[in-house]
Amino acid sequence: MIVRDKLYIGGSWLRPSTPDLLLDIRSPHDGSVLGRVAQAADADVDAAVAAAREAFDNGPWPRTDPKERQEVIRRVNALREARADEIAATISAENGSAGWFTKAGQPFLTRQVEAYLKAAEEFGWEEVVEPSDPSVAFDTIVRREPIGVVAAVIPWNSPFSAATAKLTPALLAGNTVVLKVSPENSLSMTLLADLYHEAGLPEGVLSILPADRETSEHLVAHPDVDKIAFTGSTRAGRRIASIAGEQLKRVSLELGGKSAAVILEDADLAAAVQGLRFGSLGNNGEACILQTRILAPRSRYEEIVEALREMVESLKVGDPSEPDTFIGPMIRRDQQQRVIDYITLGIEEGARLVTGGPEVPEGLEGGNYVTPTLFADVDNSMRIAQEEIFGPVLVVIAYDDEDDAVRIANDSDYGLSGGIWSASPEHALEVARGLRTGTVTLNGSPISFDGPFGGYKASGLGREYGTVGLTGYVEHKSITRNH
Repeated sequence: MIVRDKLYIGGSWLRPSTPDLLLDIRSPHDGSVLGRVAQAADADVDAAVAAAREAFDNGPWPRTDPKERQEVIRRVNALREARADEIAATISAENGSAGWFTKAGQPFLTRQVEAYLKAAEEFGWEEVVEPSDPSVAFDTIVRREPIGVVAAVIPWNSPFSAATAKLTPALLAGNTVVLKVSPENSLSMTLLADLYHEAGLPEGVLSILPADRETSEHLVAHPDVDKIAFTGSTRAGRRIASIAGEQLKRVSLELGGKSAAVILEDADLAAAVQGLRFGSLGNNGEACILQTRILAPRSRYEEIVEALREMVESLKVGDPSEPDTFIGPMIRRDQQQRVIDYITLGIEEGARLVTGGPEVPEGLEGGNYVTPTLFADVDNSMRIAQEEIFGPVLVVIAYDDEDDAVRIANDSDYGLSGGIWSASPEHALEVARGLRTGTVTLNGSPISFDGPFGGYKASGLGREYGTVGLTGYVEHKSITRNH
């Protein structure tokens, strides 16, 4: 069993303010104790913010040449790549994410960082803007400067990706950061702290604290925090936005989703179903970007339902460490129950249960397992079609024509992701332009780390990734001067 009884505060491993606040990290697979890790209390948050404030106001990091900051991030990336197998295995053990998913995610983390580095290399940290009126006797220097102390708060479902999406641009821009992570990810996030520590960040620049929701609110409301960067539920995002509004803090929110995959009439069904295997059920269904509403034309409805049924029933559910497991357990017992309750609700709402159901898979009763479930004859007004379930549950909704498909796809409080499947890439692009959502994939293409990522409507505020994501961590200053 791994024991980590110190907290990473301001670049040092320190005894927590409450030494007996240690959390047992249990396996979602069988409940066994994987490790015991110190948890942060309000006093630890205060110490981390104070270190970040001092490092920003008086330390070298915000004043370091951007190229030097980029070199530090490159070192972090190289160190992570060298420990990729260990990181993937740790996430699988504590999260229940299947090994194929955590291993496949490691190259994506590299691409995430490389896209931010490319943006930083090309970024106009200081530019001279000539006047639009040639008779004006001055020009403008536009500087992009770090915001200050960033409170980054991330969820449990994909911890390294969420942390990378925030830490990388925040640090590249010269900010100091307090990263609040979920207690469930305490083991893998100590590995993340090790990477940054070894890479050689200056004192005070980074703290990584596992803590509960109450301590998280203490962090985001702290008067010395200048920006909040949050990924999590829409409900929590609304609370954070209200705190940020009261204090006029900068804020970015990447929130929930209930995304639609639109299968057009001419789509290659085999390719679409194979793509949805990953795009709708990856990470055990515990991902905000998953396309869990499948929109099917009435002319091919039963054909599509049957193909999806075969796919869902082919997935092995079980121990996430086994190489042929596709779906592992839910991260916690309450999350397992939440998903089961939604499956029961779908039956009560009158949807047709095609496969799956509320029963726990046979032989897996000792873990937080859910049977992958497919519903057909779903009306988009049903709760199972409108609310984020965060588990391996898919709904198939019929549409009359493409205008109807776009209408149904947009009939949601959310707008984070979406997909179009068609034999014609040009036509798929045409339909995609009508979706009110932040990201659309065509025929299963991966999400780009060079373009902006974020949501419309209740799916959030602001964007991550690439140049746009980097811009979210700078202030813009104009200095005018006479010629």
